[in-house]
Amino acid sequence: MTGTRKMAHVALLVALAMAFHALEAALPLPGIVPGARLGLVNIVTLLALLLYGFRTAMFVTVVRSLLGSFFLGNFLGFGFYLSLAGAVFSTLAMTLALWGWRRGLFSLVAVSITGAVVHNTAQVAAASLLIGNLNLLRLYLPLLLVLAVPAGFITGLAVLYSYRVLARLIHNQPES
Repeated sequence: MTGTRKMAHVALLVALAMAFHALEAALPLPGIVPGARLGLVNIVTLLALLLYGFRTAMFVTVVRSLLGSFFLGNFLGFGFYLSLAGAVFSTLAMTLALWGWRRGLFSLVAVSITGAVVHNTAQVAAASLLIGNLNLLRLYLPLLLVLAVPAGFITGLAVLYSYRVLARLIHNQPES
């Protein structure tokens, strides 16, 4: 694959991640725990990991967090730091979990659930540190973790099916 083609693919991943980021910010889930999201951006992060590896996935993660917060108006605000902490630690965790997937120890859905759980844990830990109240970890984190499992399951299924198609498309394209 040429550098230009990869750069175009990565730009598309960043754009898709930002679109999911904005969509989730605009459509809060009513009646559920405040701050709870479906984690659609996790789909893009995991696809970036599978298709291009850790460095590209972390690039997509950081750029999405920076640009997403800038365009949503919370750049360098409280929400930015929570988003960045969750995204970075989730990407690291899914990178480690992919090691087990490649050895047949567990599924891509399990990798996605791992990312969702670590994302919520990192966000609540960052919030606890920023506001100086460790009770969030004890009181709020369990609620988010209960929601992280089905959210990770759904995003994991999306990755499972889309990865097969995308990998075929990317690897079967003729070089220019």
